[in-house]
Amino acid sequence: MKTCSRVLRTSVWGEGSPSNITYNLRNTAKTTQEWLRDKSLNVLEWPSQSPDLNPIEHLWRDLKIAVQRRSPSNLTELERICREEWEELPKSRCAKLVESYPRRLKAVNAAKGDSTKY
Repeated sequence: MKTCSRVLRTSVWGEGSPSNITYNLRNTAKTTQEWLRDKSLNVLEWPSQSPDLNPIEHLWRDLKIAVQRRSPSNLTELERICREEWEELPKSRCAKLVESYPRRLKAVNAAKGDSTKY
């Protein structure tokens, strides 16, 4: 729980804890739930179809498509192809995904958490 506390104190909210956090308590350890209650944090319900704003998800998709195109026939080949294709992912793709974050976040805010094209 020390890690959770440190993360909350030094998170995007700055020093101190936020007054509201969004957390999926259904998939959370009881100790974490108790810690959140003990700290008197107002926990908001996590929407079941919340948008995933993590740029890595787009890279995983790119990798999956590239690997499927090469049709590995066994686990060893799959691992080799995954490594090769991961190395081939353009650095500019990563940069573009990170740069798009503010725009994607605005779209989610405008949709009030509902689905967006992202």
